[in-house]
Amino acid sequence: MNEAISWADFEKVEIRTGTVLSVDTFPQARKPAYKLTIDFGELGTKRTSAQLTKLYKPDDLIGKQVVAVVNFPPKQIATFMSECLVLGAVADDGTVTLLQTERPTKNGLRIA
Repeated sequence: MNEAISWADFEKVEIRTGTVLSVDTFPQARKPAYKLTIDFGELGTKRTSAQLTKLYKPDDLIGKQVVAVVNFPPKQIATFMSECLVLGAVADDGTVTLLQTERPTKNGLRIA
């Protein structure tokens, strides 16, 4: 486990719900990944790269609600600028299982 953070540190992290609008393959990525466009409601849409190819096909992801950190600065990943970080549980072999809300929610709601 990493060092402990303060409650104030945690409050700075904007974790929000969003719905995947589109999925594109990302052959330029070092590890197999997709490019996702996600609707965060009033926050608008954001794009990200996500290593979800082991468990999910593109059609499985469209319309799926996800949980993501939306206040990281943009990050260059190969030829793509990632604007958020979709959250998932990462197994020892690198397989990522998406984190989701227990039931559908409004896009853009803050996770607390």
